[in-house]
Amino acid sequence: MPESYVKRILNARIYDLVVETPIDEAAQLSSRIGNQVLLKREDLQPVFSFKLRGAYNKMLSLSKEQLAKGVVAASAGNHAQGLAMSAKKMGVKATIVMPSTTPQIKVNAVKAHGAKVVLRGDTYDEASDYAQKLVVEKGMTYIHPFDDPDVIAGQGTIAMEILRQVSGPLDAVFIPVGGGGLCAGMAAYIKYVRPEVKVMAVEPDDAACLAAAMEAGRRVRLKQVGIFADGTAVAQIGKEPFRVLKHTVDEVVTVTADEISAAIKDIFDDTRSICEPSGALGVAGLKKYVERTGVKGQVLLAVDSGANINFDRLRYISERTEIGERREAILAVTIPEQPGSFKKFCAALSKRNITEFNYRMGDPSQAHIFVGVQVMSDEDRLALVSDLQGKGYPLVDMTDNEIAKLHIRHMVGGRAEEATDEVVYRFEFPERPGALMQFLNKLGGRWNISMFHYRNHGSAYGRVLAGLQVPVSEHKKVAEFLDDLGYSWVEETDNPAYQVFLN
Repeated sequence: MPESYVKRILNARIYDLVVETPIDEAAQLSSRIGNQVLLKREDLQPVFSFKLRGAYNKMLSLSKEQLAKGVVAASAGNHAQGLAMSAKKMGVKATIVMPSTTPQIKVNAVKAHGAKVVLRGDTYDEASDYAQKLVVEKGMTYIHPFDDPDVIAGQGTIAMEILRQVSGPLDAVFIPVGGGGLCAGMAAYIKYVRPEVKVMAVEPDDAACLAAAMEAGRRVRLKQVGIFADGTAVAQIGKEPFRVLKHTVDEVVTVTADEISAAIKDIFDDTRSICEPSGALGVAGLKKYVERTGVKGQVLLAVDSGANINFDRLRYISERTEIGERREAILAVTIPEQPGSFKKFCAALSKRNITEFNYRMGDPSQAHIFVGVQVMSDEDRLALVSDLQGKGYPLVDMTDNEIAKLHIRHMVGGRAEEATDEVVYRFEFPERPGALMQFLNKLGGRWNISMFHYRNHGSAYGRVLAGLQVPVSEHKKVAEFLDDLGYSWVEETDNPAYQVFLN
């Protein structure tokens, strides 16, 4: 099976537009983890992403008749820019349907390449439905971002370059996976030319559609996907990519948002470039693989797949990096509500640096403090927890607690005795004008809002934590209401971060 793709990859005529990107050594990261780490710099493409390769290769395969009718795609980011540049190069009309939630920087980038931008819906699926409508109505050619052999072959040219650029030892290649087009093209070529090289697919743990498909032995659709790594936030692996990947991938590694954030910093430290979350997946997976296996002295390569990131998202990434590098512990600690207690607690930390401290009086006898403490590793964090507990401090380790990191650290302020029958939900709000009003209109005064926290993180969706006063008999109706609203949601009423600080 890989043979057919090898021929397609070798015949790709894309280099009058696509750049053969360099491979850089990540010297600092290599030294730290005891392996030679190489980065394939696809962030250096003209559109700052590998997506140009597949889009242009597909465009070159179309007939004159198809090109004359124009091309259309649904995309919120890198594929849109790649297709727009390809169409401009070939003098073809391109229409890109983007969700209305798409950040303006990406809309402007697509327009700058001469494409027509149509904003439709709040999600990729809604934009895709409208793009398919244009195909039917106007006879335009739909360019799929990943589930197409010519697109897959275009992305596979990265592997061809890697095996030419790295003539010596190469133990494993770590490849980001969303829909699977990049990984499929690269895996097909690598396993045909150098089958001894491990192909490691890397996914966000909240959008691991390939891992789910591998486990099930067939493609499955995830009920919901996380949006931090928006470029790889795909609910179902592509049909053609999965056909290839189930025979060519050695392992699927899943990583958290914190681990991705730490990888972004690692890449910055070695290259002084800032990649997008999906672009850092390869490095995050590489680090996790090394930590899990303990390998030393190997040559490991990660694809730095893109750098299309909104500047205001960097504050969120910076916030999560210390935890991702396991250098910060987030703790809820109970101390006596009396003078000198905080000083005594600081002394108990044994000269460790406090990175964050939140507190508001809520109980005359006990104080619940939200505290961040600098640590060296997971082992060091566990030792700190054990040490504090041994000194008589009741605490809850919230280092891996999402609402603690996303919301509670910005909300610590005491309890509201009047907030009876309170239930708490975390959900994702589309980042567009009118989204809050839509929520309030649908709520329609049915339940009182007792708590609400939202903070812009620079992505297409905002993260919201909301408290509602709901009688026990109506709890099921809240779930029905949120399902009808169409937002991804999780009930957090029993979350210890809420219970300690806000309940």
